[in-house]
Amino acid sequence: MNQPARYTNTAIGLHWLIALIIFATFPLGLVMGDMETSPLKLKLFSYHKWIGVTIFLLAVGRLAWRAGHTPPPLPDTMPPWQRRAANGLHHMLYLLLFAIPLSGWLMSSAEGFQTVYFGVLPLPDLIGKNKLLGDVLSDVHETLNYIMLALVVLHIGAALKHHFIDRDDILARMLPFLNKEKQE
Repeated sequence: MNQPARYTNTAIGLHWLIALIIFATFPLGLVMGDMETSPLKLKLFSYHKWIGVTIFLLAVGRLAWRAGHTPPPLPDTMPPWQRRAANGLHHMLYLLLFAIPLSGWLMSSAEGFQTVYFGVLPLPDLIGKNKLLGDVLSDVHETLNYIMLALVVLHIGAALKHHFIDRDDILARMLPFLNKEKQE
């Protein structure tokens, strides 16, 4: 079977769309978390929940797409430990794309605030109201987000290392305009 030289346009689009949305919602979460209770804070929480549900849905789409489309292979020149690290990092990022929105949804349910997608589609509460559990889930949600931040920084750092130091085509697989060879 012929291995692709780069990710499909759909995989690339989903990757960058999810990344852009994460880069928007992380600071939003930081800002709203420090705000005093107000109508603006409640509105920002609603936006944050909508974004979280959207990330979850896009992650489902990305995982479904990946199941049917083989990603490009890592270079043969890459040491085995780096291959394992890259695969492990990608698995952790996928896991967090699901765990973070789910932890937020569980937290909202436990705190007694239903998630209403785009203010129109009410999502069912996953658990009953429980203040203590809501506090624990808030800590879990925050911790998972900081883990995601650390992994994203590592992911970006590794991609830049491959591009500028190793001078391989790892980054070009996700940014095709960097590829020196003609694309299909």
